[in-house]
Amino acid sequence: MSTQWFYMASGWIRKARRIGPISEADLLNRIDKGQIDPSTLVQSSKTRNKWIPMNKVGPAMEHWRRSHPEDSGKKAAQ
Repeated sequence: MSTQWFYMASGWIRKARRIGPISEADLLNRIDKGQIDPSTLVQSSKTRNKWIPMNKVGPAMEHWRRSHPEDSGKKAAQ
């Protein structure tokens, strides 16, 4: 069974809204597109259903670094 992920996206008039469930493949695709960055809050059973910044999820952050080598130094430090 695949892990289902959720993430917080900016909503209308600066209100955050929860997006999901999405698959791990969709999560990685959204990282590639820049919809999810290191500061985006994510949640799944792998995070014990707690909201954490994507930069705390090792495999997701490694994927982001490969997808965005030009930004890796700036965002990773935040």
